Amino acid sequence: MEKAAKAGDLDEFDNRLVAALVKDGRLTVTDLAEAVGLSKTPTQMRLRRLIASGVIRGFRAIVDPAKLGLDHVAFAEVKLSDTREAALRAFNDAVRRIPEVEECHMIASSFDYLLKVRTADIRRYRIVLGEKISSLPHVESTSTFVAMETVKERGG
Repeated sequence: MEKAAKAGDLDEFDNRLVAALVKDGRLTVTDLAEAVGLSKTPTQMRLRRLIASGVIRGFRAIVDPAKLGLDHVAFAEVKLSDTREAALRAFNDAVRRIPEVEECHMIASSFDYLLKVRTADIRRYRIVLGEKISSLPHVESTSTFVAMETVKERGG
């Protein structure tokens, strides 16, 4: 298994390759080689190395949530009753199983986690909050902020 690459391990060609794929993950190796200024073989070797080392974690489709009926975004602050390592692990494992939670970040603040939750509407969010998020291990309290408009979102 190849060791994980660090930012300092990447050269100018690697950085250009990553930037080109972030912009358009469907580029062919030929188009990618042209974009970074290398021939196909070294580009393909670099691409394989970046994937094997974990710099590139995968490829996916970016969908329009509104066209899927999922245009309600809420951010939930979550405070835990216990923040020892076992409790954090239990919370982390459980929150990963809630499909409506798009992002979960441990926060250094007066609360412990910030969740980005995407649902069809406020009614569905209330169900997710009440039946799923509030029943996660060690949840003491939650507070919700509803997004009125998304101004900038990665991949959007």
